[in-house]
Amino acid sequence: MTIRNAILRAVPGAYILNSGINKLGMDEETAAGLQRMAAAGVPIMAEMTPAQFGKFLSYGETAVGAALLLPFVPSRLAGAALATFGAGLMASYFALPDMTLEDGVRPSEAGTAVAKDSWLVAIGAALMLPQSRRERL
Repeated sequence: MTIRNAILRAVPGAYILNSGINKLGMDEETAAGLQRMAAAGVPIMAEMTPAQFGKFLSYGETAVGAALLLPFVPSRLAGAALATFGAGLMASYFALPDMTLEDGVRPSEAGTAVAKDSWLVAIGAALMLPQSRRERL
């Protein structure tokens, strides 16, 4: 793992792991609200019960965060997990009309926090790129 990859993995990994841990055991009302938002971008999410979705989300975030932080997980695999997770968040962002301005791309005030998740997709993509032998530690 390169120093560059360690930096790219550490910050989102710690943030996502913490977010996943904080969601463990969330109440059904909170899970239902997050599920509605997720289902706008990924419709299959609506097929779960709120309790199932809450577990899916909390375990998923914890797994993605851990994959990023564990050095024995290959960067390409950790990057793919991060990019996939970020793409799901971005799908919800683009599917919810109140998240963007009239052009459907730029974030509204309500969408600014979610639009920042585009960085996760970019970091995931960077982690999936091949590295030269000189860049490895």
